[in-house]
Amino acid sequence: MNIREEFEKREKKFMSPFGCLSSASKGRAEYEEPCPVRTVFQVDRDRIVYSNAFRRLKHKTQVFLSPLGDDYRTRLTHTLEVAQIARTIARAMFLNEDLAEAIALGHDLGHTPFGHSGETALKEIYAPDFSHNDQGLRVVEKLENNGKGLNLTHEVREGILKHAKGYGKIIPDNLNELAGTLEGCVVRIADIMAYLNHDLDDAIRSGVIREDQIPKFCVHVLGNTHSERETTMICDLISSSKISDNEFVLNISDDVDAAIADLREFLYENVYRSPKVHNEFVKAKKILSELYTFFLNDEKMFLKELEGMEMAGCNHVDQSKERLVCDFVASITDRYAMILYERIFFPSPQV
Repeated sequence: MNIREEFEKREKKFMSPFGCLSSASKGRAEYEEPCPVRTVFQVDRDRIVYSNAFRRLKHKTQVFLSPLGDDYRTRLTHTLEVAQIARTIARAMFLNEDLAEAIALGHDLGHTPFGHSGETALKEIYAPDFSHNDQGLRVVEKLENNGKGLNLTHEVREGILKHAKGYGKIIPDNLNELAGTLEGCVVRIADIMAYLNHDLDDAIRSGVIREDQIPKFCVHVLGNTHSERETTMICDLISSSKISDNEFVLNISDDVDAAIADLREFLYENVYRSPKVHNEFVKAKKILSELYTFFLNDEKMFLKELEGMEMAGCNHVDQSKERLVCDFVASITDRYAMILYERIFFPSPQV
């Protein structure tokens, strides 16, 4: 028995019957010989961490444009916080921590530069149904590894696809919106727990809001600090979730659910739609829109950029030019988007 098989045997002893065993994975699109040391979900986690798309998250906006300061969250730090919360919850519920971590680390790989303004720009200029969760699935299936993809397991790919909830319910009524594993559902909830708390932190740090503006009901129910709020949310999910009709049902108590909803609405109205944030994102949308149009019309430079991004292998004959340019624009970082924009559209001083 090798190390992986020994670990799979241990999983069966300590994991909840509602968790997803590594040995019970639905597998990969292309068969691979199992790793002798790591389970399939541990392999997926490592492939995500070593991917180009994961490294680019360090220079992609969460809410505040990353050049504004070193202490603001980026997509990478957000991703790490989601992974930590997801692992904590999965451990407490005796679920598969490795699966939860792999989904969490990959959940935002499809996010555009400049946060949701970049996503909005691509909805307007490429396709109304563009979404970062669909793009995330495309990244791991078609774009990474120079067009070969990462060949991740079904469970991780589904978790990436179904992690987003927009402004809908944290736990939706339509179960088709949820991943088929509890671990995928946990990541969906961990995502909102993470961004509500750290976006609030960054908004106070930036001066967009003051701490005394946080709704009193939210403070009363959730707590005064980041740590208190996050602990309340996590502990409430763990204690409120239960077995019903031989199924494990994730649940949040009424008070905590209402406080989360109020905090979410507060952030949307006072932070995400604030002039300080919105005005910068208008500029960001302009940058991406003009880059998209430019690369549609400059084949030579576009192919050169694809090669530089290690995406030349994505230039398949069955892909439209619009789809490929969308993939490229969605993949670049905030910083590189601004460098490209300056190089292409700003005049160069003659020496």
